[in-house]
Amino acid sequence: MARFPHVASFFLFLTKLSIGQREVTVQKGPLFRAEGYPVSIGCNVTGHQGPSEQHFQWSVYLPTAPTQEIQIISTMDDTFSYVVYANRVKSREIYVERVQGNSVFLHISKLQMKDTGEYECFTPNTDEKYYGTYSAKTNLTVIPDTLSVAMAPQTLNKEEGEQLELTCEVSKATAQHTHLSITWYLMKDGEGSQASKIISLSKDFTLLPGPLFTERFAAGDVRLDKLGVTTFRLSMGRLQPSDQGQLFCEASEWIQDPDETWTSITKKQTDRTTLRVQPTVRDFQVNIRAESTVHEGKSLELVCLVMGGGQDPHLQATWFFNDVEMAHIDAGGVLDLKKDYQERASQGQLQVSKLSPKSFSLKIFSVGPENEGAYRCVVAEVTRAQMGSWQVLQKKQSPDSFVRLWKQAARNVVVSTKNRQQAVWEGEALTLLCKADGAENLLTVAWWHVPQNQTQPVFVAGMEQDGTVKLGASYAELDNLRNARLEKMDWATFQLEIASTTLTDSGMYECRVSERTGSQARNQSWTQKLSITVKPLESSLQVSLMSRLPQVKLTNTFDLSCIVRVGYSDLKVPLTVTWLFQPPRSRAFDLLLQITHNGTIEWGRGLPQFQRKTKISQSSFHSRLLIHDATEEEAGVYQCKVEVYDRNSLHTNSPVRASASSHPLRITVTLPESKLKVNSSSQVQEISINSNTDIECSVLSQSPGNLQLVVTWYFSPISTDAPWLRILEVDQNHVVKYGDEFQTTRRKQKFHAEKVSQDLFQLHILNVEDSDQGRYRCAVEEWFWSTNSTWHKLGGQTSGLTELKLRPTGSKVRISKGSRTENASEHSEVTIYCSLEGAISPASLFSVMWYRQREDSGSRMLVHLQHDGLLEYGEEGLRWRLHSYRSSAADFVLALQRVEMKDAGKYWCKVAEWQLHSNPSKWVSQASDESQPVVLRVLPSGH
Repeated sequence: MARFPHVASFFLFLTKLSIGQREVTVQKGPLFRAEGYPVSIGCNVTGHQGPSEQHFQWSVYLPTAPTQEIQIISTMDDTFSYVVYANRVKSREIYVERVQGNSVFLHISKLQMKDTGEYECFTPNTDEKYYGTYSAKTNLTVIPDTLSVAMAPQTLNKEEGEQLELTCEVSKATAQHTHLSITWYLMKDGEGSQASKIISLSKDFTLLPGPLFTERFAAGDVRLDKLGVTTFRLSMGRLQPSDQGQLFCEASEWIQDPDETWTSITKKQTDRTTLRVQPTVRDFQVNIRAESTVHEGKSLELVCLVMGGGQDPHLQATWFFNDVEMAHIDAGGVLDLKKDYQERASQGQLQVSKLSPKSFSLKIFSVGPENEGAYRCVVAEVTRAQMGSWQVLQKKQSPDSFVRLWKQAARNVVVSTKNRQQAVWEGEALTLLCKADGAENLLTVAWWHVPQNQTQPVFVAGMEQDGTVKLGASYAELDNLRNARLEKMDWATFQLEIASTTLTDSGMYECRVSERTGSQARNQSWTQKLSITVKPLESSLQVSLMSRLPQVKLTNTFDLSCIVRVGYSDLKVPLTVTWLFQPPRSRAFDLLLQITHNGTIEWGRGLPQFQRKTKISQSSFHSRLLIHDATEEEAGVYQCKVEVYDRNSLHTNSPVRASASSHPLRITVTLPESKLKVNSSSQVQEISINSNTDIECSVLSQSPGNLQLVVTWYFSPISTDAPWLRILEVDQNHVVKYGDEFQTTRRKQKFHAEKVSQDLFQLHILNVEDSDQGRYRCAVEEWFWSTNSTWHKLGGQTSGLTELKLRPTGSKVRISKGSRTENASEHSEVTIYCSLEGAISPASLFSVMWYRQREDSGSRMLVHLQHDGLLEYGEEGLRWRLHSYRSSAADFVLALQRVEMKDAGKYWCKVAEWQLHSNPSKWVSQASDESQPVVLRVLPSGH
């Protein structure tokens, strides 16, 4: 029975009983099965007398001799088979399986083309008299195996967290109506021939994830997409090490028998792709925590800390003293002390241990002069290799930790400036030096500032004995140009630099040097002060903008001059001149170009036309622009802005010290007046489904000259809040550009534009269906071709509306109505349902389009699940967060993973019914309906 799982369905309908009248029933035909694959035909007898266990004889009538009986097999006579079937019966390629005393199956394990024929099931009489029927027949047709499944074998090496995409090409050429099912499998390493199902697309276009991949399918990390007629793509995001193994695709072809059950007639697998997934090695850092100065005879503990890395890593550590290895602890906790330290450890003077998975300890119980020096630990992350050894994945070492014995010291501190000057210009760097003398030891320094006319000191910067630097609140920001930098030049010299001074940096600076002294380890401090003055940069700046011709004709040249008057005591003034431009329909100025104080020219990104037609000249106090071949793109308001920097600006990131802007100057460019007029009358067309029609756009008058027309066709469907969608545009060069919603091959074949004459344009619509109903209009624009090879729009008009309706077909789709509100937390998952009501015709297929409308924008199509199972996205970027599928015959699902705040809005679906029309048959959409909107509210995470 394992090879024929579908045969049990035959007996579901054998419920008719007739007392006293024998009746033989055989599985209803015709049956279509593929060459090389099995078939099972059921036979049942009821109403008989005699023993409960009846006998059965099977024969066949071949098409070449439809009246000649050829005996195949019998349950009561081993010699029943004709020679042509004897060997196949003997090898059990053909055999009879008894299900009950009165029910059997005829099994043919491997069909041949010559097995086509009319099969008869006969039951010998066991009754007292003949009464009823003793045989029944059914037709079997053996068809060629046309199923083809292909995927090129390859070996892929991926890293954990990467994405994988594989495609499987599946095709068939069966003359009968069949469906395909596609399943992707993973055969993991070490699991023999047992393969795990990843995901499948059933014969009725339903996506079903495997048991091991259900959660990843719900999260959108496992996908199966149909890319075309024959291509099926497996997508796996965020690969895991457990995904390693061999992947292959399996396709099955299904046919519907007359009893309305579906039977698999062919099945094939592709070659296998080997996938290797390298686990991610997570980076970590190593530091040592210890006292840098200790008293002689006291205990010292150095702790080697691992920061970062994965959870519960396998780590081993090695301790070094003055670059000589002391001890090693492997990942299993085995300690290896070097010879010089084994004796000290045995005497209780030294202890090396592992405190936690990420910390290691080195203890010295009585510190002496021999222990002064540099300590370092090296940590390696390892993994078990073959034969049980440890394989190193990555290795990091800590900075040196210096240990010194405490010594008494006496200090003298001197504070000075680097250039020996106590006054600096505003914007210049201020460099202060603090130098101590006495015995060499570890010192702590702190800089304080008492602003001018104040008494409360402000902390600037400080450095601990271990070199840790801390900055004051007003100096720590990296984007603050006056940020402070504290460096240790030698053991007793500390340099403080304020990168760019302001007037508030004037005042008294104090350097405070501290040292830990005495048996009680108390701090002793020495201070020194220095007064600093920051001199202000006084400036006056005037900027004016002039033009000889504020009104310019098309293609002419106009001249703009920015005049600067500035004065700075005895300083030379670096200037940055910024030219701004405001188009007529904009409320803000855009950057035209900037000539910086260091001589570079930077063009704005939003105005590319200026760069190729503008000539620049600049002197100390004059910036000039000559703009050639004026068009309406250059019409607007111009302004120049001047910024003044201090004298060090060429070498530092100094801030602007003064700035001023000119008055706005408007430049106008005149264009010819448009004479365009388009027919604005409206009309209604009502046609039959699957027929063709034309929509007309008539131009009543045009402007003279070297002009071209741009014709754009728009469509507004019969839908809730339906927007106008751009079907296609025929531009000035007669190039056809389809809109975002009409990029598919099917829609490009349906809609076609034609220029009938200079004044008449038509939109041809082929095979009109339900989704084509709505309003159509055209927009016509006149464009002028200027001498600088640029198109300029003179004007445009929109035609009247043409409403397209279909004559009723009697088909009606009904979607469950009722609006509701869904609440979802940010980063969670949301599932929205859309359901059909009423009876569903088995001859129909359905497609669904999902829409969304935000408060700040119009509605848009998110995803389209076509009637043949193909997914089409409004934006390709949505495919990893958005998924649409048919969960049952009447239910459609929109799944949104990792919800974001911008996903809030109204969601609804539009379902269309498709049926076969015309000859040859073609799937046509003939009815549709829309759901009420579901309002999705997204709550910030944490609520």
